[in-house]
Amino acid sequence: MTRTAAVRAARLDQVCADAVDLARSAITEVDAADVGEHLDVVAEGDRVVTHFFECHLAGYRGWRWAVTVTRVSRSKHVTVCETVLLPGPDAMLAPGWVPWQERLQPGDLGVGDLLPTPPDDDRLVPGYLLSDDPGVEEVTWELGLGRPRVMSREGRGETAQRWYDGDHGPDAPISTAAPRNARCGSCGFYLPLAGSLRQAFGVCGNLYAPDDGRAVSADHGCGAHSEAAREAEPPVDELTTVYDDSEVEAVAVSHAPGSVEAGEPAEPYGHG
Repeated sequence: MTRTAAVRAARLDQVCADAVDLARSAITEVDAADVGEHLDVVAEGDRVVTHFFECHLAGYRGWRWAVTVTRVSRSKHVTVCETVLLPGPDAMLAPGWVPWQERLQPGDLGVGDLLPTPPDDDRLVPGYLLSDDPGVEEVTWELGLGRPRVMSREGRGETAQRWYDGDHGPDAPISTAAPRNARCGSCGFYLPLAGSLRQAFGVCGNLYAPDDGRAVSADHGCGAHSEAAREAEPPVDELTTVYDDSEVEAVAVSHAPGSVEAGEPAEPYGHG
């Protein structure tokens, strides 16, 4: 049978709770005008309580002065333990500290900056070890001694998803505005990548395209497609003249005298 010990809540010591003036006078770091009304008193332990006062310091809206007092057993003499300024429930606080690795955003790296890659980066794996990942094995030993580390399966997946969801994927504004058949995968300027990303991504090699020199998805598109002009014109077989003779309108025609249609003899050229 398991027994759970009940935690006894601290009882508010009345002698310490009544020492409001003592607690207020202990706040000596600022002028008396910066200490506001008494807000609350909280029992911290046996004969230990904390008094809270409103703070009127500029820039500290919602903060509270906290003064902890105590007394020894069987004594009515109250002494001050500590004084501190603490944020209240509605206090304005600075954002929490974030490590620089998490604050770094794409494009932050400038000329001359150095961005070391952690040795345990999940996006990279050693290039000199055997791997069950074909994408790693095909780039492990390249011309020369090979690279110390290559992209892992996880790194390639994150990269592919980022490219696909970005400005060079199928949902980019320039891609959705392009003709449906003007996709990069069928463009003559599309240079497929090598390795496992070949089926989905390539590099644009069109000087006049906005994505020139950038990795694009095969279903990305723009108006600079190599076959865009040809597809805009109909094939030669379809350039056929068609006549609509479903309705014929009769028109009266007058014939000159002497004509075959008139049936009258022609007048002689000369007169006697």
